[in-house]
Amino acid sequence: MENQKIGAAIIGSGNIGTDLMIKIMRNSKYLKFVAMVGIDPESDGLARAKRMGAAVTHEGVEGLVKLPEFKEVKIVFDATSANAHIKNNEILQLYGVHVIDLTPAAIGPYTVPVCNLEDNLSAPNINMVTCGGQATIPIVSAVNDITPVFYAEIVASISSNSAGPGTRANIDEFTETTAAALRVLGGAKSSKAIIILNPAEPPILMRDTVYCLVTGNNCNDEIKTAIEKRVAEVATYVPGYRLKQDIQFDPIPSDEIDLFPELKGKSGTKVSVFLEVEGAAHYLPAYAGNLDIMTSAALVCADAMAKNIQ
Repeated sequence: MENQKIGAAIIGSGNIGTDLMIKIMRNSKYLKFVAMVGIDPESDGLARAKRMGAAVTHEGVEGLVKLPEFKEVKIVFDATSANAHIKNNEILQLYGVHVIDLTPAAIGPYTVPVCNLEDNLSAPNINMVTCGGQATIPIVSAVNDITPVFYAEIVASISSNSAGPGTRANIDEFTETTAAALRVLGGAKSSKAIIILNPAEPPILMRDTVYCLVTGNNCNDEIKTAIEKRVAEVATYVPGYRLKQDIQFDPIPSDEIDLFPELKGKSGTKVSVFLEVEGAAHYLPAYAGNLDIMTSAALVCADAMAKNIQ
């Protein structure tokens, strides 16, 4: 029943916030979209939200808490920027709402649905890491479930057209937050994250390359099975998430082992995984898989939290 759903609001009326709004209205089982918040009174996101019957304000989080509809809100998505989220979260926590952070601010625990959603259902604030993190952490975690990952490196390549002001302003936070989450959630002992904004025309789909360094070379079949299973799990909520080509296993030559101190003189294997993420094109273009995977993951988390609140 509609009146049994949990009220939700979105701060950030740009591309991510607008796409998320449409996903909530079309796909959510437990959320009722109540309000859209922005700072530009002329934004397309606010206009669309108003046409769809939601309350709107261009006065930021301060305007949200003044809306009569705010009393219905139990979950708030923040799709602004890392710096803005700090203030937004401070105000929202005064009202006891659950905050889902789509910025790299990382105030709350890193959350990737297939890795640790159930652990964070009651958290006052959860962090969705980054688009690159949502795409690659599940893979590193899957490999680490089979054998320890001594080093993980990911390269996220996205269309320059799908990188808005927030993404561009948060490049440093992207690399730092993603690398940290590869260790915390992925289980890697050490890690690195790289993002590339590709200006190609026509725009490219999101591509993610994952490198994992593991010891030995006797569990390749188990690693392959674990990765394929994890890809299928992520694809249940991001249908455009897929392997782009076969998983590669490259033994580290004996004369190069010393170049990898993580191996401590043992034999090792580099596992290379190549991913592609195509968006659902609810509001964003299909090439913006980097944004779609964030909104899709956030909705999965919010629905689970709303179900837990009921």
